[in-house]
Formats: sequence, structure tokens, C-alpha cells
Amino acid sequence: MANADSQSWRRWRLVLGGDTAGEFATEAPLEGIEIELDRVLSALYDSERRGGLGSSSPHIARWLGDIRSYFPRSVVQVMQRDALERLNLQQMLLEPELLETVEPDVKLAADLIALKEVMPSETRETSRQIVRRVVEDLERRLIHPTRQAVVGSLHRADRNHRPRHSEIDWPRTIRANLKHYQPAYRTVVPDTLIGCGRKRSSLRDIVLCIDQSGSMATSVVYAGLFGSVLASLTAIETRLVAFDTSVVDLTEALDDPVEVLFGMQLGGGTDLRQALAYCQTQIHRPLDTIFVLISDLFEGGDEEEFLKRVEELVGAGVQFVALLALSDEGAPAFSQSNAERLAALGVPSFACTPELFPELMAAAIERRDLTQWMATHLEMK
Repeated sequence: MANADSQSWRRWRLVLGGDTAGEFATEAPLEGIEIELDRVLSALYDSERRGGLGSSSPHIARWLGDIRSYFPRSVVQVMQRDALERLNLQQMLLEPELLETVEPDVKLAADLIALKEVMPSETRETSRQIVRRVVEDLERRLIHPTRQAVVGSLHRADRNHRPRHSEIDWPRTIRANLKHYQPAYRTVVPDTLIGCGRKRSSLRDIVLCIDQSGSMATSVVYAGLFGSVLASLTAIETRLVAFDTSVVDLTEALDDPVEVLFGMQLGGGTDLRQALAYCQTQIHRPLDTIFVLISDLFEGGDEEEFLKRVEELVGAGVQFVALLALSDEGAPAFSQSNAERLAALGVPSFACTPELFPELMAAAIERRDLTQWMATHLEMK
């Protein structure tokens, strides 16, 4: 009976919140998951938590993921609507001067994408304009180095030294063999033949498989942008797949990174096994495929089946890399045990900044040792 009373006191403590709980807080202090419940409730309902997307408001994408974990769908919908009203997000987004004053920010873009389902149509259009500004700012910084690094690595990786006659690059072949010039015959003996590369539509296939859970919010924004940039290169066949407990293939939207981002559903659970199962059906040239899993590796589904599918992909010749984060914030909390088991399969796991991602892709295309590359450029978290 005393135990039932204690549970009742703790429920009242959660209802009243920390500032007004009074004796409920001292009679039956919260424990376990109740502490997390109190945190997400306080982020929304404590009176000081007002004023929009400033530092005092919860990180929306992560917060949405948390409430989906702790509450049923009907309650989640109510809390999302309350967030729009109590945090003044809707009013803020409807003010025209916002577009003129807001600074492009990846976290802001992630928050707006996370809230898109509960925004009215006019607010959604305003949020799209803000996200587009963020994307355009990122494009100015990242498109040129990405194209330069990737195209250069493709040329180096695909240089053909045993070409058929129709594939010979004669100017480069002559330059490479000038030391074999025969004055008596006034000709060059082509000891080394250099080809123009294999004649096919794409030289590499790249699959970006993105975890949409709340902790990966900023990584999702960067991954969506890089997916669009890679898709614009004709020498690469790019596929972009996003997942939580379901899987969505966003490849068809890659010509517009804003559409890609608004196709995401930030927050929610994680089913790595299901995501890899789908991606396996989309890989047709494993020896020429680079698979980038962007995830904190916390598996909400069948962990052993997930690792089995990784092993199958690696065994088929796919070049597999796991990015714990693609952001400037370093590695988030991640599954150390899964990272270690991936390493045992030859799959490196590390966090990568957006500025280093083009070089990572170049290293993968040239089939360099990514573990060594990681050791040179990054600190393992």
C-alpha cells in the first residue's frame, strides 16, 4: 500500500512540475525513467520556457524524439501543438521580418523540419524559405570542395593502364612515354598505355543511409545536402535512404536538397536492420559501391541481424563506413559495443565534420585505408 501511495505521489509530482510540486517532491522523489519524463515535460510546460527557438527552449528535434519514446501517439500530437503555442514558434515564423533577420543555422533548419507536421500551411512555407537560406549558405561553402575532391579522385581511381585500342588516351600516353622516343624512327614507343577510363554511365555507386532519430538532427541536414551534391555528378550514381523504425527512399528528390530535407521525419526510434535490408536490394555493383551509414549505432530492432547484414555487405565487396555524426559538434553518445563489432568486420566508425566529408569520399573512391585515413584526420570519440 505504501508503495502504491509513493507511486501516486510521484505521478502528482510529474503533473505539477518541479517548481510547484512542493511536498510531493520531497515525499516521493522521482526515479529512473520518471526523471526523463520530468525533463521533457518541464522543457515544454515550465513557465520560464518561452520565447521561441532561443537557448532557453528545448532542442526541438531531440525533444520530439524523446516524447515519441515516452508517450503514446495521441499525447505526442497534443504536446507538439502545445510546443507551437507555448514556445511562440508559430508566431515567430509568421512574422515577415523574421526572414530578413534570421541567421542561417543548421540547428534551426533541423528544428523546423522536425516540426513540419504540426505547422499550418502558411507557417510551413515560411519555414521552407528559412531552410532554403540555410541550404544555400551551406552550398556556398561545400559544393565546390565536394565536386573538386570527388571528381579528382574518380579520375585518379579510374585511370586505365590496360585500355582497349578505342579507349587509349593518346595525348597522355605520348607524354608518359617521351623517355622512349626513338630518334632514328622519329617515333615514341608506347611502353605504357593510358586509357580514358571505362565506358559506362557511372564509375561509383554511393549509398547514404541516414538515421533520422533526434540525436542525428544536424547530421541529417548535412547528409541531405551532400546527397544532392553527389547526385549532381554524372560519374556517380547516388542513392539516399532515411530511416527510423520505417524506411523512406528519397533518391528521386535529390535534385532539390530542400525537398530532401522536408521528406525527413526527425525524431523517433531506430531500426538499423530494416534499413540495411532495404539498401541491400538497391546495391547492384557491390565492388563499385560505397555505403555510408550515418547513425549513432543504437539499434532498436534486431542487433544481431543488423550486424549480419553488415557482414554480408562487406563480404560482397561493398566499401562500408559508419559515421557517428556528420556535423561540427563531434561524436554524440553512440553504441560503443556496435562500433567495436563493426571495427572487427573491417568497418571504421567515427565522427566527421562537413569540411572533411569531401576528402573522406575521395579516400573511399580511391580505396584508401579508411581506418588509416581516420587516424590521420580525426580523433576517435
